[in-house]
Amino acid sequence: MTGPLQGIRIVELAGLGPTPFAGGLLADLGADVVRVDRQPKPGQAGDPSVRFDFYNRNKRSVAFDLKQAGDKETVLALVGKADVLMEGFRPGVTERLGLGPDACMAVNPRLVYGRMTGWGQQGPMAMEAGHDINYLALTGALYCMGAASAPPPPPLNLVADLGGGGMYLALGVLAAVLSARTTGKGQVLDVAMVDGVAHLMSMFQAFRQEGTWTDQRGDNIVDGGAHFYGTYQARDGHYIALGAIEPQFYAALLSVMGLDAAGVPPQNDRATWPAMRERFTTIFRTRTRQEWVDAAAGRDACLSPVLSIDEAWEHPHMVQRKTFTRFDGLLHPSPAPRLSATPGSLRRGTPQPGQHQQEVLSDWGIGD
Repeated sequence: MTGPLQGIRIVELAGLGPTPFAGGLLADLGADVVRVDRQPKPGQAGDPSVRFDFYNRNKRSVAFDLKQAGDKETVLALVGKADVLMEGFRPGVTERLGLGPDACMAVNPRLVYGRMTGWGQQGPMAMEAGHDINYLALTGALYCMGAASAPPPPPLNLVADLGGGGMYLALGVLAAVLSARTTGKGQVLDVAMVDGVAHLMSMFQAFRQEGTWTDQRGDNIVDGGAHFYGTYQARDGHYIALGAIEPQFYAALLSVMGLDAAGVPPQNDRATWPAMRERFTTIFRTRTRQEWVDAAAGRDACLSPVLSIDEAWEHPHMVQRKTFTRFDGLLHPSPAPRLSATPGSLRRGTPQPGQHQQEVLSDWGIGD
C-alpha cells in the first residue's frame, strides 16, 4: 500500500454519495478503508456492475447484518482498531444500531467519528430527506446559477454532494486525525452539505454585501452576465468557453477575435455587456471550435473548447498528464491531488460485499 495516508485505518459504513466519495479520496491516498456492507443473502451472486462504482475503488469490504448482536460486536471490534469511522445516515440511525458516537468512542476514545448529512445533525430540517439540489437551494447557491430568463437549472451534483459534502468530510477527518494524534482524544464531526456549500459561497456573499454582485442571475461577472466569461457556439455547433477576466487576458482575447480594443467599450462597463455578448455571439459563429482553439493557442486569451466526457479522455493535455488511467478494464480519473514523494495510486477495483472479510479481520487482529 502506498500514499501519504498509509497506516490510517478507516471504517466506512456503506452508503451513497459524499461519504463513499470521501472514503475513496482517502483510499486513493493510501488509507486502509474498510467498507462495512450489508450481508448478502445466502446464494446471492456477485454484482458485476460494482466495478463501475469508482468511489469505492481501493477499498476492502466486509459484510455484516448490523441488527445481529454478534455482527455488531465484530464491527465494534473493527472500530476499536480504527482511526476513523465515517457514516452518512440520517441523525440517530447509527445510535439505533448501537454504533453511535458514544458506543464507538467507548471502545476507542481516540476515534474520529465523521457524520455526513445534508442538513446537519441539528436544526428544524435535520430529519428531512434531500438531495444535492435541495441543499443548493437553501444556501442561495442555486439561485445564483443559470440565465435570468429561465428557472435555475439543476446542476451536476458536484457542488453540494461532493464539494460541500465529501471534500469537507475528508478535510475534517484529516484535521481531526492530526488532533487525535497530538491529544490522544477523538471527536465527532458534524459535516453538513448546507454548511459546506455556504462556505464555498464565501466570495459571492462578500460581493453581495460589498454591492458588487446583483441579486439577479446572469447579471454578474462569473454567472454569465459578463460577455468575456461564458460560453459561445461555434460555426460547427460545438462550444467554446471564455474566462478572460483580467485586462491583459481580455486584450489578448480581443486580438484573437480580430477586434481593435480602441473600438470597443471599456471591459467592465456593465451597461454594454448585453450588446457585447450579442457581438461576441455573432463573431464566434464565424469559425469552428477547433479554428478558435488554434487561433488562441499560446496567446493567454483564456479560451478553451467545451469538451464532452468522451472528448476529455482523448485531449492531448489530459493524455500527457495522465489525468485518466486505464485500470481494472476501465478508464478511471487518476488519484488527485498529486504528491511528489508519496503519490496516491490505483491498487484494487471496487470489491464485492464481504470480499475481504477474513483478510481484514486477520490484518486488523480480530479473531473469529
